Amino acid sequence: MNFAVVGQKIKELRKNIGISQEELSEGICTQAQISKIEKGDVYPYASTLYLISTKLGVDVNYFFDIGMTPRLDYVQEVSKQLIKARRNLEYIEMKEIVRTEEENPLFSNNKRNLQLLLWHKGIYQYELEKNISKAESSLRDAISLTHTSNKVWSERELEILLTIGVMYFEIGELENSFEIYQEVKEHLEILPYISDYTIKTRLYYNIARVLTRLRNLELSNEYCKDAIQWCIQKDNMYLLGELHYHMGYNLELQSDLEHAKKYMQKALTVFELQNDDKYIKFITKKINDMN
Repeated sequence: MNFAVVGQKIKELRKNIGISQEELSEGICTQAQISKIEKGDVYPYASTLYLISTKLGVDVNYFFDIGMTPRLDYVQEVSKQLIKARRNLEYIEMKEIVRTEEENPLFSNNKRNLQLLLWHKGIYQYELEKNISKAESSLRDAISLTHTSNKVWSERELEILLTIGVMYFEIGELENSFEIYQEVKEHLEILPYISDYTIKTRLYYNIARVLTRLRNLELSNEYCKDAIQWCIQKDNMYLLGELHYHMGYNLELQSDLEHAKKYMQKALTVFELQNDDKYIKFITKKINDMN
């Protein structure tokens, strides 16, 4: 752990919000102790670091990450670029980012950072090269970088495993896809805390899609309902429109057009609120065709 870098960041954050060492130390430790921490002469206990992080308005894990990766801001920016490329389906850009950073010591010498690159490498290998075995190999290698116990999986490891399931779904290997999704679900359920609520939403949505293809429409809708309730519970609209549309689609397949239109109308409302034009025209046409 790089104590000096952590101390420098505490000092920087303290000055940014305009408080003195004495004000930061109040209720935590002495002013002299804060001075030593900022200089890198001592490293605080975890409980002290937690109190400092709370007063500075950041997550305590921020300091642990900085201690391991001095240029965390750069790594975070690369991560944001990869996430953006993934969500916008910009796979060529994703490939360029990964290839640029592969030799960067900030990534090659840090397992979690390298895992991030391998995860996205597997994605573009599938999307651009259509080589699922090569892509899965990269994704499995990414998981193995941090996976130490088969009993407990991290959120990111489960996200990568979910990515493999999506690939199998897209090439029509539904049974393999469903098996992977069930594995993700089992491991996700034993996690005591989920920091990224969208993992569960994505998982349930993808399970629902497989079940629809397998013609198990009733169970597919149960997963959609559970995911919708999860979104509402967590006050998060991610995939909320897609889930309502998928329920409408299932009901359409069951020839229950009255209820199908209601769910598609709800989906349309969500997409309109999100200004998501790519679905609005399509769903509007579907609703009109049912009239």
